[in-house]
Amino acid sequence: MGLQFLFMDDNAPCHRTVAAEQLLESEDIERMDWSARSPDLNPIEYVWDFLGRHLAARTLPPVTIRELRLALQDEWAAMPQQLIDTLILIMGRRCETCLAVRGDHIPF
Repeated sequence: MGLQFLFMDDNAPCHRTVAAEQLLESEDIERMDWSARSPDLNPIEYVWDFLGRHLAARTLPPVTIRELRLALQDEWAAMPQQLIDTLILIMGRRCETCLAVRGDHIPF
């Protein structure tokens, strides 16, 4: 990533596990300070939600890491372009709303 690399996460409990902390430390990755009340404007959360719902709806859920990788690749390829286009289009409105509420919760 280079010398100026700074890791940003959202302080979610899963990102603060001992294993995650040890990995970042072993790779000498510096973590960005992040406010506990920061709004999550990252549209990737909607993508993860889409992928998770579609994986859960499969008749035969993936059991191995290899199966999970292949299933995620299949679902990613099947993701409608309209979803991505919509996420891009609403970003401006989400940012405006976030500014209007001074960084407090936004109803998206």
